[in-house]
Amino acid sequence: MANSLPPRPARHSKSLAAATTADKPSALCAQAIARHQAGRLGEAIALYEQILALQPNFSEVHNNRGLALAELDRPDEAVASYARAAAIKPDNPETLCNWGLALAQLERWDEAEAKFRCAIATNPGFAGAYNNLGLILKERGRITEARSAIEEAIRLSPKNASYYDNLAAMWPFSAGDRHLTALESLAADAASLSAVNRMHLHFALAKISEQLGNPDNAFRLLLAANALKRQQVAYDEAAALGQMIRTRELFTREFVRDREGQGVRSPVPLFIIGMPRSGTTLIEQILASHPAIIGAGELTLFGQTTDAIRRATPQSPPFPEFVPDLSARQLRDLGALYLDKLLARAPGAARIVDKMPANFRFTGLIHLALPDATIIHAIRDPVDTCVSCFAAHFTKGQSHTYDLAELGRYYRHYQELMAHWRRVLPPGRIIDVRYEELVDDLEGVARRVIVRCGLPWDSRCLDFHRNERPIRTASAMQVRLPIYRSAIGRWRRYRNCLGLLFAELAPANGADVVEMRKAG
Repeated sequence: MANSLPPRPARHSKSLAAATTADKPSALCAQAIARHQAGRLGEAIALYEQILALQPNFSEVHNNRGLALAELDRPDEAVASYARAAAIKPDNPETLCNWGLALAQLERWDEAEAKFRCAIATNPGFAGAYNNLGLILKERGRITEARSAIEEAIRLSPKNASYYDNLAAMWPFSAGDRHLTALESLAADAASLSAVNRMHLHFALAKISEQLGNPDNAFRLLLAANALKRQQVAYDEAAALGQMIRTRELFTREFVRDREGQGVRSPVPLFIIGMPRSGTTLIEQILASHPAIIGAGELTLFGQTTDAIRRATPQSPPFPEFVPDLSARQLRDLGALYLDKLLARAPGAARIVDKMPANFRFTGLIHLALPDATIIHAIRDPVDTCVSCFAAHFTKGQSHTYDLAELGRYYRHYQELMAHWRRVLPPGRIIDVRYEELVDDLEGVARRVIVRCGLPWDSRCLDFHRNERPIRTASAMQVRLPIYRSAIGRWRRYRNCLGLLFAELAPANGADVVEMRKAG
């Protein structure tokens, strides 16, 4: 989730602009690019396809179509589009780099790495390709190689702060570090940088300031970084919170009871839900170290299959309003479609982890569509969770995390929805795993969860940090370390800066938050 691959490093404006060079479909090209840059991706794809019907060998348009498909989380189609572009122009390094990004989305790691290396071979001065190569190596646990690749990106493009941001996320800086000196030089001329570059600069310096024991400066930089990021994201707070309120209103105990037993029975799906930065990656890494469990990472699969079932009925309202109209057959179809797509990732697996934290919104529907699925809820101290979110620069999504007040309100609504699920679902349906308890008693908590998953205990779960599986979240570095306690109480370093957050958390956490402020 956080800078697992850079925000938009390979979506080069040059790629889009190049499409205007064709004569015959130039008017359509201009329209397509305008739609694409405005985020109207479906319309852009339709226009790209019109252009390709007129000029099938227009490599840049195949590339642009791939970019739009990737942004819509349709990486399979994006890969096909890039392959077509590369067949026409095999030595276009931007297409090769974009192809690698889409392959990484599909977790086709070897192929993705090969495409980044091909892009570098084609253009040895392509800093973005080195950066992407470094990030995929980091995800695969090859940290020394990753650092070398990102340092080469920095050498080639020393004023691109996103590369320093990525380096700071994987490697501790020390006072006097040459990269820190370079960042400080950039900061001295910050006014000349773009808003995006300043944002990366502040995030990178914030990480380093915390590493060097300067929390006040770190938080000042985080405030600046998040303010810039907030200007770049479209977050409809009323819609996000309203969806959670309407979900609570719709999923009553009677509503759930009347629809139980209609889904598909399978013990394979294993959901880990909660807030980002609450320990979800650690839990998945522990579980995925069991030989019978495959960790599939953060999948958008349940939301996609839910939307596919919804769209099958014309003019169906969005979630959660369409749920009361679901027939027993549609609930089974939802469970079966999800299960088919999940099993395609690991045929024959006894359990497959879907670690999408935001699936907490769908918990009631998951229970109805997949009644034998295991649902694990990761819980961490509310203030620690929110501070960790605020300190993270997420690659995509998580638009509620870039303003302390918005983050506090979102967290409070998440808490209220989870409390609601505990009231309306059968007792024990949700397995709560508290981060602090997991840190204090790794084996005891891990054993309890494995038993609840219906599996025999395996001591390899205790050696989770030795698991070399690729990890694509903000915690990719941390879960490759043995268990540690230093993240507990992290918020105390910033206690004098958290008034807005405390004010929003207080309505749901009352005396606890008041005591936190006093104790801090």
